[in-house]
Formats: sequence, C-alpha cells, structure tokens
Amino acid sequence: MSGSTSFTAIRERAGLTVEQVAERAGCQVRTVYRWESGETKPRKLVLDMLEQAARDKAAPSAQGGDFTFVDLFAGIGGMRRAFEAVGGRCVATCEWDKYARQTYAANFCTVDHPFFGDIREVTKGSDREIDLQMPPHDVLVAGFPCQPFSIAGVSKKNALGRPHGFACEAQGTLFYDVAKIISVKRPRAFLLENVKNLVRHDRGNTFRVIMDVLRNELGYRFVDYRVIDAKGFVPQHRERTIIVGFREDAGFAWEDVNIPDAKKGPKLGTILHSADEAIDGRFITGPKGRVNPKYTLTDHLWAYLQNYAEKHRAAGNGFGFGLVTADDVARTLSARYYKDGSEILVSQGSRKNPRRLTPRECARLMGFDDGKLPPFEIPVSDTQAYKQFGNSVVVPVIESVARAVALCLKEAVEGRVEPRLPLFGSGLREPVVAYG
Repeated sequence: MSGSTSFTAIRERAGLTVEQVAERAGCQVRTVYRWESGETKPRKLVLDMLEQAARDKAAPSAQGGDFTFVDLFAGIGGMRRAFEAVGGRCVATCEWDKYARQTYAANFCTVDHPFFGDIREVTKGSDREIDLQMPPHDVLVAGFPCQPFSIAGVSKKNALGRPHGFACEAQGTLFYDVAKIISVKRPRAFLLENVKNLVRHDRGNTFRVIMDVLRNELGYRFVDYRVIDAKGFVPQHRERTIIVGFREDAGFAWEDVNIPDAKKGPKLGTILHSADEAIDGRFITGPKGRVNPKYTLTDHLWAYLQNYAEKHRAAGNGFGFGLVTADDVARTLSARYYKDGSEILVSQGSRKNPRRLTPRECARLMGFDDGKLPPFEIPVSDTQAYKQFGNSVVVPVIESVARAVALCLKEAVEGRVEPRLPLFGSGLREPVVAYG
C-alpha cells in the first residue's frame, strides 16, 4: 500500500490524525507526512496497526460491548462478526484449524482474550479447571462440527463403513464439549448452528438427544430452533439449523427475528466483481473488473464436468454442475468448492468457459463483505479460502438472530420481559423451515 490516496484512506478510516499516527508509530510527524505524500512507504507494522484501529473504530462493541460472548468452533469468525455487529464483545475464541486461525487473527483482535485450539484441551479437566480457563460470558455461540450430521457427511461415512452422528468419536461427541462448558459457565443464552440435516439425522434421534441435553440435563428449558434459508439475505440457497436457548425466559420469539422474503432476495450479480472494481493483483488483474484468468475452467475440466453431468442425466440422476448468471441464486457453497467449483459456475457467455467464484466473491456470498466494514482479509491460499467460506455461516442470518437475542438480554436486565417462548418438555415439534 503506497501513495497518499491509499495511506490517507486507511488513516482516515482509523479516525487518527497525522500527529496521532506519529505518536502510535513512534516516529516524527514529518515521517507520516512523507507517507501521506507517497514519498516513502510505511512499515508493514504501521499499516497493520492502522488496519486494526480501523476495524476497532468500525466495531466499537469490540472495546466495551453491551454483552459478552465466547466464540467456539469459530472458523474464520462469521459468528463473531455477527455478534459484534449487535453490540457483543468476544472474550474467548476456540478454533483448531491453523489456517482458519490465521484468517481469524487477520480480521479480529485476538491478543486481548484467550484463543484456544482444540476444545477438548479445555474440557478434559475438572469443572474447576474449565471454570478457570473459560472467562465468564453472557452468550455462548458455537457452530459445532456438522460433518457427522450432514447428508454429504453421512453418505461418505456410510460408504467408508464409518460411524456417524454421536457414534463418531472424532467429531460427533464434540457437542458434549459445548454442553460441558454451558454446564460449568451457565451463560444467560446460547446460539448453536448446524446443517439442516441435523434435525432429521438418524430419524430425528440425534436431534432429540441434543435437545434433551440442552433442555433437561442442562436445565435451559427455554430452547427453540428454526431451519433458516439464507437466500433472503444473500443470493445463495443455504439452509441451516439454528438453536437458541435461554437460562431463564427472556421473551424470545422467532417472530422478532427479521427474515427477509426469500422470493425477493438478492441475485448473484450483487456479489460478482463489477466493471468499476480496482485492480488488486489477486482477484482482479485487468481493467473493467477483469477477473484473474486462473478462475476460468480449463477446456479439460469443463469437458469433464459436462460429460459427467450428461452421464448422470442419462441415468436419471440429478448430479451435475450449477451454471449461473448474474440474475440467478446460487446453490450452497460447500467446503469442497476448491476441487472443481462445480456447484457454482459463473457463465461467461457461449464463447468462453465458465469460471469459479473468486474467494472475494465467496466472502460477499457469505455476507462477510457487506460494505459496512472494511473488506474481509483473506490471507490464505485460494484452496484454504474456499474451504473456510464453505464451512462458515452466512453472517447476516446470524446477525438477524443475534439482534433478537441481544434485545432480549437487554430487556431482561431492565425488567421488561414479556414471556413468549413456550416452556418445552422433552417432546419435539416438527421442524419449522423459515423461508421468509
């Protein structure tokens, strides 16, 4: 980053004067003026400091916050981005994947609170040890691993002869680590996210176990859930199960969650690179928003995908690629997108092979880049970025639910609770799919 325009822009986003930058950077004021004019380039450390200051300014809740939360199975921070947007302050993070941790740290301050790796390292000790490690918090948020419960995950494990769900020692029981932290810390509320198939897995038995643990074993009787499709928020058909629970009745009602009409949701053109985007050297490499040619499918791969789709069509199967235009809504972005991009291929006309979405477009498709905050940092390779966005939550979906949760917590503190969420027993209703 060099030149007066770029340096001045980041300084102004950070809300700092030239004199304040000089004081923070430990240099002379005239040195900062040289950076402003483009005469010299600032050190990376200075730019990193300004980027962090800009993020802190854009999200003042990170400094104080109306309530606190912990971010478990954090991934790249989709839950955190949502909860900070409604006034939350993160006091602990847990994520085991080193590349996801890298992206998370590039976008959020992680030096002011514990940043755990494997959650089992936190929960393997006594209740007292857990209590000492995990800070007190108002809300626990967790997108606990979904592979054992997803349709794709179950199919793969069945094919390999491996157990899935709670029988899967590698991932299925990680829900119990979440439950253990809830049991010890007793947060006022929690929000858990998982795939749509969680509700139906093992003929509903898996979900019954989860709800029984939350409602009866942990005593959070005010628990409810919805399966929400994200396509009212972003141009992507993506259904996810969201479970919300409160220790005491806080008046939560799903009717208070703003879920836009899916039929009137945005189209893919709103997240695709546009002609007026500046060249960034990674995703945009030519004028008029010209996307890097490396994202265009090779003749060999495009021919393979077409032949594969035709083979399954002839056999009466529904497998195939998803070719989309700016006027369409995309299929679900998955963690396997890096392999061939087949579920979302952007048409480039009849004379040119389609292309994959760029990681920047994936960030927009998942709601990380909505124009309210500086662009989400993507410090990892394209392969890792595709995995990370494919595994993430759609930020505005979580933000919409988080806003209702935050309001309930605030009104509970002020004594203005109107009891609305039913007191559930061990029985479960049929799942409700919210399409807007």
